[in-house]
Amino acid sequence: MKILYSLILLSPIYVMAATEYDIVPRTINFFIFIAILYYFSANFFKNFYKNRIIKISSKIDEIQKNLLESKAKKIDIMKKIEEAKANSVAAISMAKKEADIYMQKIKEEAQNEVTLLEQNFEDQKKYELRKMKKEVVSCALQEIFEDIRLKQNEIIDIISKKVS
Repeated sequence: MKILYSLILLSPIYVMAATEYDIVPRTINFFIFIAILYYFSANFFKNFYKNRIIKISSKIDEIQKNLLESKAKKIDIMKKIEEAKANSVAAISMAKKEADIYMQKIKEEAQNEVTLLEQNFEDQKKYELRKMKKEVVSCALQEIFEDIRLKQNEIIDIISKKVS
């Protein structure tokens, strides 16, 4: 069958051979040259092509491996980001609770201090009132006793009248 195809393909060459050209021997020489060239260089080109395919496939495998590693790293980083977000939310809520607790403590301490200051103020006010009363009574008594300078005889008469 191959021979039939080759004869059909070479039929135009035989038609041209009827003329005065030497096309048939040249064509046969060309095919022989191509066959010899194919025979000696086919393995080289096949090996070159196979090696090129192997290099490309190894590079693709390496790229796939790097891609999978980077996807795994991306997933890990995303998990860490989610954990960090959750931790930050928890830290913020804890900080708010602590701030509320500290604020409550400060309010209680301030209230206690205000109460203590009010008590001290009331005590100081009472003390000052007693002190002022004593001073007023003392001043009043001094004025009274300065006006009444009694002699010893007069005091004895007054006491004896009271006794009797």
